[in-house]
Amino acid sequence: MSTTGTIPTVDAAPRALLAETAMDPMGQVTASVYETARLVASAPWLAGHRQRIEFLVRGQNPDGTWGGPGAYVLVPTLSAVEALLTVMGADPPGGPPARLDGGVVTATRRGLDALFARLGPGAGESALPDTIGAEFLIPWLVGEVNRHLDAPAEHPLTGLDAWRGSGRLVTPDGWSSAPLDLLRHVAERGEALPAKVWHSLEALGPAAVRASQVRVVGGAVGCSPAATAAWLGSKDDGEPVSDRRSAVLYLRAVQARHGGPVPGVTPIDVFERAWVLAALAEAFPSLTPPPELGDSLEAVLGDLGAPAGAGLPPDSDDTAGVLHALRLIGRPRSTECLWTYESDTYFRCFAGERTPSTSTNAHILTAFGDQVGDGATPPGQARIRQAITKISHWLCGEQRPDGSWIDKWHASPYYATVCCVSALARHGDAMCAPALRAAVGWVLDTQRPDGSWGLWSGTCEETAYAMQTLLRASRHDDAVSRAVLRGDAFLAGRGDHREHPPLWHDKDLYAPVAVVRAEAMAARALARTRFPGEWR
Repeated sequence: MSTTGTIPTVDAAPRALLAETAMDPMGQVTASVYETARLVASAPWLAGHRQRIEFLVRGQNPDGTWGGPGAYVLVPTLSAVEALLTVMGADPPGGPPARLDGGVVTATRRGLDALFARLGPGAGESALPDTIGAEFLIPWLVGEVNRHLDAPAEHPLTGLDAWRGSGRLVTPDGWSSAPLDLLRHVAERGEALPAKVWHSLEALGPAAVRASQVRVVGGAVGCSPAATAAWLGSKDDGEPVSDRRSAVLYLRAVQARHGGPVPGVTPIDVFERAWVLAALAEAFPSLTPPPELGDSLEAVLGDLGAPAGAGLPPDSDDTAGVLHALRLIGRPRSTECLWTYESDTYFRCFAGERTPSTSTNAHILTAFGDQVGDGATPPGQARIRQAITKISHWLCGEQRPDGSWIDKWHASPYYATVCCVSALARHGDAMCAPALRAAVGWVLDTQRPDGSWGLWSGTCEETAYAMQTLLRASRHDDAVSRAVLRGDAFLAGRGDHREHPPLWHDKDLYAPVAVVRAEAMAARALARTRFPGEWR
């Protein structure tokens, strides 16, 4: 059997991507509706304000929502509607009143219709995805939209009288304001805020402005444009000083990357470098990555491991990813820092997390398996082997009846499944064999007629994960070969383009573009290694 597209025999594309990743201090992240809307509301002074408003109006879905699909629309729609309500109530300097812009008014009305359909009296949408900070952001934004609708009659929002009599938006069932109220109480008392909530600092409202409990790192608060703008508050006359100056420079830089709109979690360079390096180092073993990639990953490892980016707290997922990437390029480091995250039955991402992560435990399993392969000392090896058994059993217990896994860091089961299959196939025991067979069966059963895979539609990212699942699960039959070749043909038809639907969890969905490109390159290269006689 043969397929129509091929990849270059020389490793030009992956080498170029490694060089590109090494030079990028922030990481390639798609623009975020949620974060862009927060800057529309809180930083109209920042360059690109009009472009951000146009981005929101242009990006509205046909049903009046933003973002999505499915329940993923709620947080970005709340953010966009609140921002446009703010725009309609304020005249930006240097231009005509934005509230007179017909596109803004129409988008706001359609957005309110969509919100009242979901959160109006008696609606109470409750089945919501576990996106970052949702327990704070949803009650905060519901309250802010209601505040706009409660404005007095002489307020500029008089054109929205139709919604004033519709009652108020209702926080979804199971999403009370209690966590947000507690966080605000802590902030107002000047007590320490957990570092993991800095990323959602904007939910504190006025208490976020110049909050002394957070650190500004590289100009950013919690690697978030929204959190940084909330901390900064209104831009002072004249040039700000110290951390305020660096925050302004950070916001200017991130808005310039997309010409006004801003990405979500940024910088995310540690995560991006580790994931890109791991994908390409395994698929293209002859590649020599730029030495600064390994240097930068070694430099971020501390007693608690590594963060996704400077300004975020360390977590076990990024730590395991960094350790695996370093091992693949011949620079292994100890896994000792991972023990901080151990619980009775699995490993936590960080202290106080609400839900465990399958992909994180799969990455930790891989890191421990790497170290056993590198020859740990006998006492350390025994402890690591016990952890490998514990994680393997937990992951098998988390598999869904259809053979897939799901995870809190990604919308698609194809991501969680490839993470779990890769780790269990390499380091699991014989007990894991049924789980691997079930995963292969699920992937084969869910391939689309065009050769792609995807939760909502066929995507390059999910197709790459599905192909890698089949290639790593140690099953080499005709069905697997045919499916992989059809998947490769789908990827070949799309080339190395950089438009990818957002599937990763932040406050709304995003796509780490360099990571997705690396995974597609890796899937095609691994297919040629596994089935060398099938290509022309």
